[in-house]
Amino acid sequence: MKKFFPVYLRVPVIFFIVFGLMEYFIDSGDRPAFVKYPMVTVFLLVFLFILIAIEITLSAVNRVLFQLLSPEEKAKIEYEKSLPLTESNWYKNLMQKLTETQPIEKEGDLLMDHDYDGIKELDNNLPPWWVYLFYICVIFGVIYVARYELFGGDDQETELKMEMAQAKIDVEEYLKTAPDLMDEKTVVLLTDAPSLDAGKEIFTTNCAACHRADGGGQIGPNLTDNQWILGGGIKNLFHTITNGGRDGKGMISWKGTLKPKEIQKVASYILSLQGSNPKDPKESEGEIWVDEAAPKKEAAVAKAADSTQVK
Repeated sequence: MKKFFPVYLRVPVIFFIVFGLMEYFIDSGDRPAFVKYPMVTVFLLVFLFILIAIEITLSAVNRVLFQLLSPEEKAKIEYEKSLPLTESNWYKNLMQKLTETQPIEKEGDLLMDHDYDGIKELDNNLPPWWVYLFYICVIFGVIYVARYELFGGDDQETELKMEMAQAKIDVEEYLKTAPDLMDEKTVVLLTDAPSLDAGKEIFTTNCAACHRADGGGQIGPNLTDNQWILGGGIKNLFHTITNGGRDGKGMISWKGTLKPKEIQKVASYILSLQGSNPKDPKESEGEIWVDEAAPKKEAAVAKAADSTQVK
């Protein structure tokens, strides 16, 4: 195994695995954990020092033990080192190191005195793979406790609340620019010529039959004055076109026919007809509507002009 995974690879791999686990579990915001928390840097340096010291110690111990071997055993080890590292040899060596199974000839030395109906027990040591897994779980548990108890990491409930809050913000931002998800709260007035031309086409096709092509009103009310039955302005008009007018005698709902973007365009076109004074308009209906969001001076002027206008 050491031939396949030498010390100059083993040390950095183990170190960076621990380093990566600490960076993953320690919540340090937009900065690395070893930069934000000096104790993390100290721990990593101490860990690296201990790791190198262990490798040096093991290497020295192996050299001493090798000198204590008999010439035959030394020759056998040297011969095994000289063999090419084939896949089968590597696999057998790996399984032997992970399980440390004893050959069947030595099972007699491992038998214990316990005897249960002829079933005997072997005094085997825990397999190394189980011991390694236990150590990994201990290290993981230490890092986990430090991550959430010492460094105040976010638990699952906190992370869920943060993600839901961020998702709500993302949805609101998306709704501001998503034309097919527009409603009366997010709609804005369009004034560019292409949008008004598209709105005029929609109006001529769907609305002129009741409001006349010039918006002067026929079955439906006059759309060129400042008196509105259900409120004026882009938001009220968008709501009325989308959901329809008064029950039983008002305009039908157009949300099943027109998309929100199309409703926005036709509503903007209708508002562009304000003050166009078509020939023989229908008598005004509803109440004078003044945009409360407009500057007070402009709103007062508009209201005064409407009061003198002949409907």
